[in-house]
Amino acid sequence: MTEVFLTVQDVLNNYKTAIYEKDVEKFLSMYASDMQIYDCWGNWEIKGISSWKENVAEWFNGLSEDGVLLKVDFDDVEVEENSTLAFVHCAVTFAAHQEESGEKLRQMTNRFTYGLKIVNESWVITHEHSSLPINMETGKGIFNLK
Repeated sequence: MTEVFLTVQDVLNNYKTAIYEKDVEKFLSMYASDMQIYDCWGNWEIKGISSWKENVAEWFNGLSEDGVLLKVDFDDVEVEENSTLAFVHCAVTFAAHQEESGEKLRQMTNRFTYGLKIVNESWVITHEHSSLPINMETGKGIFNLK
């Protein structure tokens, strides 16, 4: 069954749930087939849903192997939209918890920007950009500036 996202908030809710459930297909359901991602992890750019699927499957498999549940929170969400296009920017916090005990292991916050459009009467992500500010003295990303 194809997911239908009637609002931009539906997309964000699906993002959180799919990651927590480690459900690759549910996660991919909110992306356009020709999506483009600028990710701050390893790849300069990801184009197309099949390339993104490989990355997501590897990510979720790693979480499963490590026995980790990932909880996602969106903060400072700003949405600009019209009837066919939307632009979202926010801070996204990923908190890793031990699946067995629920103990919080670590967390990080990234800056995200999403470009969405309506396809077949559903909001989908066409462009995603994640970033971290860089400490200019060390050259390292700052994971929890907020």
